[in-house]
Amino acid sequence: MPPCLRRFVPLVAGLACLLAAGCARPEARPAAPGSASQTPGEKILRVGNGAEPQDLDPQTITGTPEYHLMIALFEGLVALAPDGTSLEPGVAERWEVSPDGLVYTFHLRANAKWSNGQPVTAHDFVRSARRMLTPSLGADNSYMFFHVAGAEDFFTGKLADFGKTGFQAPDDRTLRLTLRQPTPFLLPALLHHAWFPIPADTVAKFGGLDRKDSGWTRAENFVGNGPFVLQEWKPNQVFVVRRSPTYWDRAHVALDEIQFYPVELADTEERMFRSNQLDITNEVPLTKVAVYRREQPEVLRIDPYCGVYYYRFNIARPPFNDVRVRRALALAIDRESLVKNVTLAGEQPAYSLVPPGVGGYQSRHHLTGYGADASSVALAKEEARRLLAEAGYPGGAGFPKVELLYNTLEKHRTIAEALQQMWRKNLGIDLTLYNQEWKVYLDSQKTMNFQIQRAGWIADYVDPHVFFDLWRTGGGNNNTNWGNPEFDRLLARALDAKTTAARYETYQQMEKILLDDLPVLPIFYYTYARLVRPNVKHFRTTYIDNYSWKHVDLAP
Repeated sequence: MPPCLRRFVPLVAGLACLLAAGCARPEARPAAPGSASQTPGEKILRVGNGAEPQDLDPQTITGTPEYHLMIALFEGLVALAPDGTSLEPGVAERWEVSPDGLVYTFHLRANAKWSNGQPVTAHDFVRSARRMLTPSLGADNSYMFFHVAGAEDFFTGKLADFGKTGFQAPDDRTLRLTLRQPTPFLLPALLHHAWFPIPADTVAKFGGLDRKDSGWTRAENFVGNGPFVLQEWKPNQVFVVRRSPTYWDRAHVALDEIQFYPVELADTEERMFRSNQLDITNEVPLTKVAVYRREQPEVLRIDPYCGVYYYRFNIARPPFNDVRVRRALALAIDRESLVKNVTLAGEQPAYSLVPPGVGGYQSRHHLTGYGADASSVALAKEEARRLLAEAGYPGGAGFPKVELLYNTLEKHRTIAEALQQMWRKNLGIDLTLYNQEWKVYLDSQKTMNFQIQRAGWIADYVDPHVFFDLWRTGGGNNNTNWGNPEFDRLLARALDAKTTAARYETYQQMEKILLDDLPVLPIFYYTYARLVRPNVKHFRTTYIDNYSWKHVDLAP
């Protein structure tokens, strides 16, 4: 699943008043800005979500702020169990896999319903898959469906008849997926929002089957099939969901309501937590991590997070069309110092693209070719200066004006400023930093309107394949203008490997290509730091932060 890319949006005037004046009485639980009044006895969870959502269409959104909403409003064939690691039935009450691993047959629940009361059927999943693979929709995650037979051919126009793909619905309650090659991670991949069904009739009614940003995702039109239903969406203020009366497992949904707040300033969010306006924050200000660790460890959560924080280059635009420049910037970063002195939440320096140990995979390749000790860092910086001079910019002389794009979030700004200083000191170059609002940022990313851009990738499922699949030539989430035929060839054959060891050996070759060409610059591997109030029960930060809100409860 892709990064949380966020920007400051002016908060409503009432928020400043609440935070400055502290007007709520101590015995009351104050309502957060923009929220509705609370009915006594109701369980209402208030969550900092970091950014105003891009949209509510599970097939076109790309960020984690949206994913937090998707897992409230939709449900796929499978679901994440309360333990946060294993799978349990979702819309499908059971399934079978053929002995050769190529055919998955899902049996859907008779009582699975949309929020408008209509049944969720196997045909809904087939129509959803067809929409996902319709090129005019421009779904960035369409490649995730290419494991199904005929899906890529339909997407590229080689196959005109969707009925000849591996998506089949023999009847309303039976869905059959026929794969083109064994895909051992298919079931956990189905947790991703791209695989969630969409209410095709509603989407068609508002003209959205083959285009984004249609009216079907507005609050008054929205239809979902998850444990919660959309109640209210006040842009840049609050996003409210209520327990769905049509959800098949509604008896086991503990919360009455969840209010998501797009608070993009970490300091503001932390003050809201202290003033009892939030139960869960999206992050913790970098300057406050040590304070909470020392003074209130019971509310601080720092968990492993399966993702890599990186910068992407637009390799079609100078000076980043020269791999020597890209490598010089990569070698001039002291990652050990960055995570020790700047990020402060136990992150690990990233010298390759796949976090250590994902699915048992361990990269043999190292970005710098050196170690991480002080002498190795010095050697890397020396090599960076040599490469920059070789590219025609000795000591940074003549280096063109370069802008680094990031979405406004204090952590991103702080990291960008630290790297800016490292590049100035070690290479003699000075990059200009600028930010954009979340939706504008995503548009700049999609249209390649940048030179170098802050980014990150959170795994869609826990398997190393997810860190390679996105770099296919022309892939919807590639966004670098980079492509490599040998990389594409290896990607196509990886899943044909007879053993996991053989498949991982193919990934080693692919990772070497990525680290040689460097279309992206890995910086560190994520952790997830957030504040959680003690009365929030059964909430987990899973390895890919996809825990279902249906399992969360509030104690008095």
